[in-house]
Amino acid sequence: MIRNKIDGIRDACLKELGKAVDLQDINAIKIKYLGKNGELTAVLKSIKEVAPSERPAIGKCINEVHEIVDSKISLKESVIKEELEKKRLYDELLDVTLSTQYDGIGALNPLTQIKKDITDIFVHLGFDIKDGPEIEFEYFNFTALNIPKDHPSRNSSDTFYISDKLLLRTQTSAVQVHVMKTHEPPIRIVCPGKVYRPDDDATHSPMFQQIEGLVIDRSVTLRDLKSLLEEFARSFFSSTTKVRFRPSHFPFTEPSVEVDLSCNKCGGSGCNLCKHTGWIELLGAGVVHPRVLKECGLDSNVYKGIAFGIGVERAAMIKYGIHDMRLLFDNDIRILKQFK
Repeated sequence: MIRNKIDGIRDACLKELGKAVDLQDINAIKIKYLGKNGELTAVLKSIKEVAPSERPAIGKCINEVHEIVDSKISLKESVIKEELEKKRLYDELLDVTLSTQYDGIGALNPLTQIKKDITDIFVHLGFDIKDGPEIEFEYFNFTALNIPKDHPSRNSSDTFYISDKLLLRTQTSAVQVHVMKTHEPPIRIVCPGKVYRPDDDATHSPMFQQIEGLVIDRSVTLRDLKSLLEEFARSFFSSTTKVRFRPSHFPFTEPSVEVDLSCNKCGGSGCNLCKHTGWIELLGAGVVHPRVLKECGLDSNVYKGIAFGIGVERAAMIKYGIHDMRLLFDNDIRILKQFK
């Protein structure tokens, strides 16, 4: 009687396997017949009700059926998996008859490219690249740079304050303070990064990018600064670009200068880009103020410094003749395609 039941379970299982079409069906059959509460398992548990003399033969029969059923289930499972893999490969097959036409490959945003070009020039000149936090302490952004507490740049109309002591940095000059406080001279660094100010018009943005440069050594002078910026201008714009210094004032440099370049569009003869002056203002620079050196733990009687700050957007606008800075942030594909 029990042998007939075992044979019936075997036949029923094999019949269901023949109809199985996916792995869910296989799993259901495995649970139904071989699982913890499966039919063949239940027969095995009931062997204690069989006469002792018949138990060995019945146990052997159950084991044989179990092996047959288990092997058939495994075989069916592997067949289905193979068919599924073939279907996946077919679905993912590349159709080489499709058209190869495409709109074109992407390109770096002009600001990304300009920043890379500028930093590459200074790295070639022996500068290291340094970075710092965009959320900065007021001390590093203002106080250590000799900017007095009543200076207009400290007003909330010119600076994004997070708290009384924390702000979104307004200049990457703060990175220079961190470096001067932690590194022994000589120092030659450029500090590219985002800065933030509450401005928004054709030539200003609430977020823009600067590249600050700093050299600290025993005998650097304003002449070295001019020579350095001339080399940069010739590398970045053209070999005929000229540099002009105009006196200015920045709290962290003394003397301070505004740096003009001969117009790269007209060569200095005068055009609409340079407002017919032949010159375009690019950046601010100067000799590091002795108070800044002292605040950073450097002896101003021993060490001197030169520093400069380049606006990445400003450099891009001059190089490409762009009149509205906002075009650089619009992600207009027609604008970006011009810089491939």
